[in-house]
Amino acid sequence: MRPRRKLAEMDVPEVHYARSGGVAIAYQVIGEGPVDLVFVRGFTGDVLSTWEQPLLVRHVLGLAANGRLLMLDKRGTGLSDRVAGVPTLETRTDDVRAVMDAVGSEQAVLFSGQEGTRMTTLFAATYPERTSGLILLDPSAKGLPTPDYPWAPTEGEWAVTLRDVREHWGQRDYLMGLIRTLAPAMAGDAAFCDWLVTHLRRSLSPGAAAAFFRMMMEADVSDVLPAVRVPTLILFPTPDRGPAEYFSRRIPHAELVELPEMRGDFTWSDDDSHERTMTAIRDFVGGLHPSREPDRILATLLFTDIVGSTQTQAGLGDRGWKELVQRHNAVVRDLLGRHRGIEQDTAGDGFYARFDGPARAVGCALEIVRSLDDIGIEVRAGIHTGECELVDGKCAGLSVSIGARVASKAGPSEVLVSQTVKDLVAGSGLTLEDAGEHELKGVPDRWHLYRAVA
Repeated sequence: MRPRRKLAEMDVPEVHYARSGGVAIAYQVIGEGPVDLVFVRGFTGDVLSTWEQPLLVRHVLGLAANGRLLMLDKRGTGLSDRVAGVPTLETRTDDVRAVMDAVGSEQAVLFSGQEGTRMTTLFAATYPERTSGLILLDPSAKGLPTPDYPWAPTEGEWAVTLRDVREHWGQRDYLMGLIRTLAPAMAGDAAFCDWLVTHLRRSLSPGAAAAFFRMMMEADVSDVLPAVRVPTLILFPTPDRGPAEYFSRRIPHAELVELPEMRGDFTWSDDDSHERTMTAIRDFVGGLHPSREPDRILATLLFTDIVGSTQTQAGLGDRGWKELVQRHNAVVRDLLGRHRGIEQDTAGDGFYARFDGPARAVGCALEIVRSLDDIGIEVRAGIHTGECELVDGKCAGLSVSIGARVASKAGPSEVLVSQTVKDLVAGSGLTLEDAGEHELKGVPDRWHLYRAVA
């Protein structure tokens, strides 16, 4: 790597907008250098009011000292477009790609904390060719506790939080209560509190806050962690070792760095934690090397096949069957194109395709079923998200077998998805009904499946 250039004092950077689909994503570019870093705020943020807080400015400039820093407001927050419903992890990975594309960034180090680490983790697993490194600060894998992840709030605690956010977000008394919880040592600093109250109000409207907190509760990337194959640095404050070690045990070769105990929940407001964070990031970024073309990626796999194909072929005859398959193939290929699916293979009466996002795959499957039903063709579909080996540009490995087995459990005009898919589409608006536990032929364990409903 070329030597890093030191960032001088500067004025507030210009706000730019990248288009992610039809959504405008606000971003700023700070500094320059051979390395690109993408800073995704862990909780929420507003790029303009960031520059009104000297402690946060110190943090941003410290990150930018490592190269060119891209700082964005997630969709639904800050200066980015407000959107209907809950932004998903999948759509937010699209937003990061859109910002990177807008500035011509082919590859970047991704940095985020707390809830934001779920999205950057998903990005790194899905797009390793665009990710030179991953930095996770006090990471969060899921919103609800499980036996192996007891640190998340319970459903009862979330019910209280969601009620309070829905009824009180934006009110000064409520936001001051958050400050006393998150950064108790700063609660007596009137200027800091005035800034943070304004910052949070600008970051999220009441409706957007309620949607954001619900997504925080529902999203789960625990199954994604083993698919992260890029260099990873995990930073954690002294009392919060559990979640950090959960990540480090699952992400291959992750580096774990402990920070000094903080005076609150913000590393950037604590001098010792800030300095240790900046040192660890500088050493990590400085030690990165150009990555080779990835041979493994996280992908969502869709399998479909025509129900009763043998009987249908016998009834139609060879010519009639050929015409029906041609109509079937045209419909499926058109919908794959609309949903960014990549055809991997066909088997006469079925398709195998991969997607870079599970919600797109589910939406595509539902449209395939509905469109083919309209022309008298019944299909079944199954979807699974998992790590795949790339062989001549096609996905291979156990995840492919799982996807095919999930499809085999589906009935006519039915779309079944795995638990991993369900965990990743939180906030998408998709309706998934419990379809029970199943044994998948040739695959270990029992698998919980869900039925997608249009």
